[in-house]
Amino acid sequence: MSSDITERKQQEDQLRQAQKTETIGQLTGGVAHDFNNVLAIIRGNLDMAETIAEKSSEMAGYLGPAIEAAESGAALTHRLLAFARKQTLEIHDVDVGALLDGMDDMLRRSLGETIEIEIRNAPALWICGIDSGQLEQSLINLAVNARDAMPDGGRLTIETENARIDDAQLSDVTPGEYVLLEVSDTGVGMSSEVQEKNFDPFFTTKEVGKGTGLGLSMVFGFVKQSRGHVTVRSELGQGTTFRLYLPRSRAATATSKTTELATETPKGSGEFILVVEDEENLQTMIKVMLEKLGYTVSVVGDALEAQKVLSSPQQIDLLLSDVVLPGGVSGPALAKEALRDRTDLKVLLMSGYTRDALPTQDRPDSGVELLAKPFTRNNLGRKLREVLDT
Repeated sequence: MSSDITERKQQEDQLRQAQKTETIGQLTGGVAHDFNNVLAIIRGNLDMAETIAEKSSEMAGYLGPAIEAAESGAALTHRLLAFARKQTLEIHDVDVGALLDGMDDMLRRSLGETIEIEIRNAPALWICGIDSGQLEQSLINLAVNARDAMPDGGRLTIETENARIDDAQLSDVTPGEYVLLEVSDTGVGMSSEVQEKNFDPFFTTKEVGKGTGLGLSMVFGFVKQSRGHVTVRSELGQGTTFRLYLPRSRAATATSKTTELATETPKGSGEFILVVEDEENLQTMIKVMLEKLGYTVSVVGDALEAQKVLSSPQQIDLLLSDVVLPGGVSGPALAKEALRDRTDLKVLLMSGYTRDALPTQDRPDSGVELLAKPFTRNNLGRKLREVLDT
């Protein structure tokens, strides 16, 4: 009887934790989305100011720190969206063992000489479907946390193995096949109270100014959004072990990584772009950006005004619209209606959310491209040419 009560209490605790995490995730995701709109205005205008002030070393001295601060803000919102499971992920077939081998030097430099690092890769490790860049960032976050838990030195062990999960093993993970990535340290460990909060955003046991408390929340959100699972086991004085269950891919080999060389921002040749954006400062910024890139631009504030332009005989090469618009008609709905009459129209939508994080009624069709906010003139120019030239 006591085991039944204990099991029921554990299930209730898990449910409460899941509900709390979901509530915090909705809040942080909404804040991050709104802040992304603000950052889009700041970053975009700084980007244009930088191009104008290229010949002025004094002006560049002021703009540089401002751009860095805006990029730091964008990184912060990215971590918030990661926790809320609303970030953009680029899923590839990844060989986790090879990824760990490639990170060995970076990890050793990050952790210092007082911490011994051991990487144990299982033979015949499965390929997993994951965003390799976000996985690398998650590993760095876990490694840095482990370093801070071992101020006098210690050992960090990273292990991989193939894992099959059934219904009886983990109640809150989908049964199936996973690549298990285990990160263990010999640090100070965590109390049960700390373990209950360690994935909460902005919760940290570090001193003020020593951390944002977003490292572990980012790991949690990223793995969950990837349809994986995270567990933590820790005892005071006995160290901590994080276990990341990464979904298996059926690919036989990993996707090769290619690096694109940076080139000049591609420009337009007078193509007509209809912009639909209700935020006035964003309207102005986008219009100036597009005109400097060589496009002809018309800007409207809602779907009703856009429909008037779309129903006119005006040649329109591309519709650039925010996803969420006032008046009850979303950007995707506007695009779908426009494509019925203008079958050759190209569409690019903008949003601070990812496609999957948007409400179902606001979610773009799979063939419609989505530009993440905030964006630079370079991001915008490249995405436009990618859509227009396809």
